[in-house]
Amino acid sequence: MTDDLAALTARYPGAQTFRFGDGPGMCAELLALVRAGRKTATCGAAAEYAPDDPALPVVGRRDIALNWDGTPALVIETLHVERRRFCDMDADFALAEGENEDLAGWQRDHRAYFERNGGFDPEMELVCERFRMVEDLG
Repeated sequence: MTDDLAALTARYPGAQTFRFGDGPGMCAELLALVRAGRKTATCGAAAEYAPDDPALPVVGRRDIALNWDGTPALVIETLHVERRRFCDMDADFALAEGENEDLAGWQRDHRAYFERNGGFDPEMELVCERFRMVEDLG
């Protein structure tokens, strides 16, 4: 049975909520990759965050990933956070995102994602997070 959000935030104090992707299909696909152990990293445009934004990932914090409809899907714990430019992405991190077979596929798909969501620049800074799944709520 899926816990409601209030109970989860009480169990994981300080947890932030977020959705993977930019639509219901992508969200479901990315959650499935996390559940399968294939997705252990994610990134987002640094420009989307204010310097003191509580949504920024924090090492050791446990956050709640939501289904697209806003119901809790799983809990992750942030293991590592770094900033790097899109053009400096390496295959190790790209493959840890679990969505592509190689760096070129990651670059193609993430460029399209960023173009849909606020703009793309090859030198744009990304917030890159490695995580582990703590609890599957589905």
